[in-house]
Amino acid sequence: MDNIVFFDGVCTLCNFSVDQLIKLDSMKVLKYSSLQGKAAGELLDPKDIEELKSIIFLKDGKMYKESNAVAQILMTLGGIHKVSGLVVHYTPDFISNFFYRLISKYRYVLFGKKDNCRLPTPDERSMFLD
Repeated sequence: MDNIVFFDGVCTLCNFSVDQLIKLDSMKVLKYSSLQGKAAGELLDPKDIEELKSIIFLKDGKMYKESNAVAQILMTLGGIHKVSGLVVHYTPDFISNFFYRLISKYRYVLFGKKDNCRLPTPDERSMFLD
């Protein structure tokens, strides 16, 4: 399995981001799984699941985290999004990850937290692994 976006299923900002990715993904190249889901438990390091600090992107058998995951997701979408992904990719990690970690640390305070993980709509179901 490739092109899987693993996200914090109870994070409001993370769910909003997934909603936006679904809208942008006209070719349906991305799949999704919450970090709390079964697929994440089978494919990821337990530490990544416990900490819930980063979006994780599995592409071509490689795991990308933090701003590197964002860059790879955007480049995978292609088109104009690839340009944005390249900008993030070529920004030094110490800069892009500083901002990523800052937002990640305060995302529940700034954007809120849901009681349950996101459930896909019937139209979205084929894009979600669990």
